[in-house]
Amino acid sequence: MTTRKTPTFPTVVKGAAALLLAATAWAGPASSAETIRMLAPTWLGFAPVHVANDLGCFKEEGLEVDYKFEDDRTNVLAAYARGDIEVDMRTVGEHQGRPRDANTPGVIIGTIDESVGGDGVIADEAIKSVADLKGKTVAAEPNIPARLLLQLELKKQGLKLSDLQVKDIATADTGAVFADTSIAAVATYEPFMTQAVKSSTRPGAKVLLSSKDYPGIIIDVITARKDDLAANPKKYASFLKCIYKAVDYSKAEPDKYAEMAAGHFGLTAQDVKDTLATSLAYTSLSDAQAYLGKAGARGKLHDIFDEVMQLNLDNGAADNKLDSNQQIDNSVINTVTP
Repeated sequence: MTTRKTPTFPTVVKGAAALLLAATAWAGPASSAETIRMLAPTWLGFAPVHVANDLGCFKEEGLEVDYKFEDDRTNVLAAYARGDIEVDMRTVGEHQGRPRDANTPGVIIGTIDESVGGDGVIADEAIKSVADLKGKTVAAEPNIPARLLLQLELKKQGLKLSDLQVKDIATADTGAVFADTSIAAVATYEPFMTQAVKSSTRPGAKVLLSSKDYPGIIIDVITARKDDLAANPKKYASFLKCIYKAVDYSKAEPDKYAEMAAGHFGLTAQDVKDTLATSLAYTSLSDAQAYLGKAGARGKLHDIFDEVMQLNLDNGAADNKLDSNQQIDNSVINTVTP
């Protein structure tokens, strides 16, 4: 599985290995109730975890949170299966993807951010809508959120990805790929999306659609091992409490937040502010509670999960139909108070 990565501006996305050492299995016995070990991509949407730690919230709650960057989905699921980690963060669509089945560790316990323009599809003036892409070549990295957006828009037109000629690429190559006029469109994400449009000589180069058109669909979730969650619900309530405190801090003290977050991702504070202004929005505690719903009931995220699940099945990105009622646990988030 692949995912968006937080870029080192202005032109290059660097994987986790370039920022920190890639995650490996933790040595020693299973973690205590006060420890949370986690793997997640180098995506700025997950910065509240780092800032919560910098603010001392985890320490105040008696927690030790060990967050290592890992962009490779296969490595994360293997670590889950070995019992090396308790927490992961990904988009809903990536959570569902192959090889997950109903027994794969990781149940959704919260949300952390959503894309508000950071993912999209670019084309030139010859393409007025996605219906014009039928039979044409569209480039996209497998399983990125923009590919899901494309599926949603195609579905409106009675089309599927199979009606296109899809070419797999690395998103970092968006600019070079878009320069090839045999490619009708590219599914991509920021900053490559804006850079490719601005630098293109193709007439009418534009963003054809983006996550602004589908609010709430490209949403990053926090998952936890179901067994550890059941054994230690207070630990996860404290963990979520600190994350949402950091989200509140990002809004109350944006300059200070940007400075704190930047160092963890190899960015400048201005890079952080620019990304937050155009590409993603953090979800507050009240937002997350609305997404997950009241304990024992369904929330907005359940319906989003079901819609994305069907798209992943239709596209062959998932092999198993997962039950949103089983994959989302809203018991703990409803015990969290500001």
